[in-house]
Amino acid sequence: MESSVMADPSDFIIREKKLDYELPLKESETIELKRSTSELKEAIISIVAILNKHQSGELYFGVKDDGTILGQEPGRKTLRDISRAISEGIEPSIHPFIYQVEIEDKKCILVEFTGSNVPYFAYGRAYVRVADEDRRLSIHELESMILSKNRERLRWDTEGCRNATLDDISEEKFIAFLKSAGRPYDGALQKSMDKLKLLCGGKPTNAAVILFGKTPEDFFPNARLRCATFAREDTSLILDMQDHYGDIFYLIGQAEKYVLANIHVGMRLDGLKRVDVPEIDRDALREGIINAFCHRDYFEYDSVNVAVFRNRVEIRNKGLLYGGLSVEKIRSGMFSERRNELIADIFHEAGLIEKWGAGIRKILAAEPQTSFEEVGTQFIVTFRRHEPEETEKATDDSLQDKVGDRVGENLNQNQQKILDLIQTDPHISARMLSEAIGISQRKVEANISILKKKGLLRRVGPAKGGHWETLSGK
Repeated sequence: MESSVMADPSDFIIREKKLDYELPLKESETIELKRSTSELKEAIISIVAILNKHQSGELYFGVKDDGTILGQEPGRKTLRDISRAISEGIEPSIHPFIYQVEIEDKKCILVEFTGSNVPYFAYGRAYVRVADEDRRLSIHELESMILSKNRERLRWDTEGCRNATLDDISEEKFIAFLKSAGRPYDGALQKSMDKLKLLCGGKPTNAAVILFGKTPEDFFPNARLRCATFAREDTSLILDMQDHYGDIFYLIGQAEKYVLANIHVGMRLDGLKRVDVPEIDRDALREGIINAFCHRDYFEYDSVNVAVFRNRVEIRNKGLLYGGLSVEKIRSGMFSERRNELIADIFHEAGLIEKWGAGIRKILAAEPQTSFEEVGTQFIVTFRRHEPEETEKATDDSLQDKVGDRVGENLNQNQQKILDLIQTDPHISARMLSEAIGISQRKVEANISILKKKGLLRRVGPAKGGHWETLSGK
């Protein structure tokens, strides 16, 4: 039978508790194993390291680090020693529960602890959990943790922008936003902005400046988008690099344009109109870009970074998931936390995001292979690129096109280009088509054969001296 005691030196009432655990026990980022209380000092350090990383964890006495159960008698003096060591060794103080548990017929001690008042210190030093080890925090890491803790009490977007006035706001941009949001403008900029909580003490907020400022980069060097295209699957060979500055709405548009200009874009026919079909779903891509600007940590000096690689597109922004979210939780689509409430509200008014955070679901519905990860202080969304042949096949399989009055004829990018070129020059040769489109002559001939079978193209006259004729279908 398991029993417990709260870590209060004056209270050692034993209470029963049943544990739900899997054997063998393994050390991890939230679980620490100690042979006995002879390692009590090291145990205190582990508690602090886990708290600073995850804010909760478990520690077992009487278990070797390989999971072997040795046992540890939980006498009152032992429990008191553990409680006193936690009370005296950890700052700020925490109040864990200490349990007597039975594992494989051997008595052991379990300490369960939680705390969100990071950073925690063990004997005056701060540690952080890395895998199953405790690493001492550097001065820089400690400063960042303290700064991050203080930021959580503030909202960057609702703070008044230092040195900014209403003269720094573009009335044209703001009126355009009101029109898109279906809101009236009564001719008074200050009054209209105040209704949307874009003012703080009569001054524009940070959100107001970075959304509607005439030159937001004058106030925020991180009002920046950095784009790059690489020839390979790594950063060893750069093909292009561009930096853009301006308000968030402008940067979102520039990011989308850049990616679409540097990935494969096929096409389909909608009636007689050609519609572009990017290899990455346009709506999913736009959602990923919007999320980067909406949820980034604007306290951090950095840009939103968009990188186009040979096999993928990455969108990176400063700021890990907010409010205790994890990648697993956001992929489930059931959880949403907003770091920048005011910016999110404006995006919602403009129709860029859903009120209840359906963005991740929309991305995964269109691009199921999209990955999300946290690396260092950055959140990264990675879209898988599709090979040109794969894009063409997807277009054929999923898009019902029509040419003239014929419904159901699917054209990939190369087939449509062939028809366009032939309409311009009916005497064009397969070799000339190959050079114009940038594919092999054999592939041109294969696509021509498909167009013939679809009844969209026929040859009039001999191979030499004849010409092509495009058909509207039967």
